[in-house]
Amino acid sequence: MTSDEREQAVKAAIDGELLLLDPEVRASPARVLELLDPEFTEIGTSGRRWDVKSILAVTSGGSVSPESPVEVSEMSEAVLAPELVHLKYFTDYQGRRVCRSSLWRLTETGWRLYFHQGALAA
Repeated sequence: MTSDEREQAVKAAIDGELLLLDPEVRASPARVLELLDPEFTEIGTSGRRWDVKSILAVTSGGSVSPESPVEVSEMSEAVLAPELVHLKYFTDYQGRRVCRSSLWRLTETGWRLYFHQGALAA
């Protein structure tokens, strides 16, 4: 994998991650589906396991307010394989700080979020 290909992979993963935090994108099930892998799973801060169907129910319900956007900080990335990017970062939303980890994989239709986990930050 060339440095340019690594850079493109990381950019695609970061762009997708930020889109999934955007209130307009989250409110559109079609747009969220474009970003989630069909085998997507998440372990939320509560310990609950989520899949595509359950995430769509939450995101389409306006889970993030445009008046109070999610703040992202300390984003770091690692290309684990040519088709797999790992992102780590923190979010701050309505007084709650969460440490997040995401795996993005390259599919036939582009980069998709395969796995996500959030844990309340100490």
